[in-house]
Amino acid sequence: MLQPYAGGEATRRYYQDAAIRALLEAIARSRTRLLLSLATGGGKTFIAAHLLKRIADAGQLKRGLFVCDRDELRTQALTALSNIFGSDAAEVFEDAEGRNNARNARVHIATYQTLDVEGEDAQATFLLKHYPPDHFSHIIIDECHRSAWGKWFEILKRNPKAVQIGLTATPRQLILSAKKLEEIDEKDEAKTGGPLDQDEKILADNIRYFGEPVYEYDLSQGIEDGYLAPPEIFTFDLFHDQKQTPERTTPVRRDDLKGRRVTEVTSHRVVSPDELKETFAQSELDEQLFLVERTDALARHLFWKLIEHGQTPEQKTIVFCASDLHADRLANELNTLYQDWCATHGEQPKAFFAFKCTAKGGGSKELIADLRGSASSHFIACTVELLSTGVDVPCVRNLCFMQYIRSPIVFYQMLGRGTRIDPDTGKLMFRVYDYTDATSLFGADFRTKYAPKGPVKPRPPGPPPPPPKQVEGFQILIKPEGRYLAGNVGGRESRVSVEEYRQRIAARLLSVAPELGAFRHQWVRRAERLQLMEHIVRGGVSVRALQMAEEMEACDLYDVLGELAYGLHRLTRADRTYRSARLQRPQHSCQ
Repeated sequence: MLQPYAGGEATRRYYQDAAIRALLEAIARSRTRLLLSLATGGGKTFIAAHLLKRIADAGQLKRGLFVCDRDELRTQALTALSNIFGSDAAEVFEDAEGRNNARNARVHIATYQTLDVEGEDAQATFLLKHYPPDHFSHIIIDECHRSAWGKWFEILKRNPKAVQIGLTATPRQLILSAKKLEEIDEKDEAKTGGPLDQDEKILADNIRYFGEPVYEYDLSQGIEDGYLAPPEIFTFDLFHDQKQTPERTTPVRRDDLKGRRVTEVTSHRVVSPDELKETFAQSELDEQLFLVERTDALARHLFWKLIEHGQTPEQKTIVFCASDLHADRLANELNTLYQDWCATHGEQPKAFFAFKCTAKGGGSKELIADLRGSASSHFIACTVELLSTGVDVPCVRNLCFMQYIRSPIVFYQMLGRGTRIDPDTGKLMFRVYDYTDATSLFGADFRTKYAPKGPVKPRPPGPPPPPPKQVEGFQILIKPEGRYLAGNVGGRESRVSVEEYRQRIAARLLSVAPELGAFRHQWVRRAERLQLMEHIVRGGVSVRALQMAEEMEACDLYDVLGELAYGLHRLTRADRTYRSARLQRPQHSCQ
């Protein structure tokens, strides 16, 4: 029997329906471990909620568990599941009498911190205290790429008969092969004090544990479908005293600091060069070594780029910083620039223009809520990791990378903070300002090193890490390196220069319509026009993404394509309407 979606068919997207069907078909074939890979903003929580509803309607849901690792994700899941299951969906926590708040619910929503799966006293953990083995028939692990040793494993291990479903935008794979994993068994035992279960060894490898995704929906497809916002990417080269290499990894050497005043950030004690490391890598700048002029130059450059592309600096923006102190300094410098700009333009400054939003900074829930909900304050959030994943802020129009990133998983999670479309503010695309070459991670495999987690060993007493240093007197230059759009090259997501993007669209069009007449013939027939557009998209490029990046929204796609491939003079829709009206106007002859 067909079951309509709660809220009507219009509440779901075609790929969400396809994902639910794929999961149900796999479950019907007796698969109990399943993986779903959808780009950030694709609606994984919607899928989870409606999947459990379908299973419940079929009489197969004994008890379900939705588990995540962030309060923000738990709140989103509780809202979505409560909309469908009502009071039969409940948040997991102990009430004043020590009872499980969700004890009578059919669907339980929890963070692994609440379940206390890593508690030192195994008998006292929430999981063991309130949930007997095989308590759940279906378990959904949100953001399962963060499933590492000792986190989700205890939950899954105590419910081996449950259908276990992992949700992620970035399915993690271990670099080592299964054979290599077997070879290091003895080392694992030495670290953990006993043999590890085979499942525990492979849990951090999502593909090996859950299997290949039963359904995938990537960023490129979401952009073309119009469900996700495309990024326009600007990259910049950073030079200190004219020094930089093609690999963008020029370190700051001890010799570079001679003759300059170097001090400890906290105590302001003057530091002699002999006390310093031989070299500071780029990734250590703004964390272990602050070049004062570098922070100021980056803040100024970003501030004026916001005005250049958006006419005002008051745009919702997330800046990914290298450290908590770096975030603090950038926020202060951006606020100073903003105060000067408002004074020059005779405007009243808005409250909390730039602010630090980090786990150490405190008040993160309130700050995230203000970033998301306030239209008159809290414009630029300077963060480190707090806003990198699991936070839904559709109004964000700009992402800025001032943190050096090596992990493709981390990069894609950060990028996902901008991919949500926001109808309330009219946001259809977003901009990325990349100062650390983070966007070179486009298309990289989601692979990480094998690092099983053994018992935490106390660190031997020793001196604390040295406090960060700062130095003044460097000349910082920031030069534009490129402007890109997200495309698909050879089956892999990639950043593609705007010029190459234009050429790829034109080449795809000319391959099926080599002359203008053939293009017009196909364009006026709806079925042929759709086939033509699909042919272009299969080339890994989106005409709509280019249209928005080049600010051609006032033009019909016909004019955009006509200019790219055939050199036509591009007209706006208003121009065409005016010309059409003139042609249809009655002509009066003079007597």
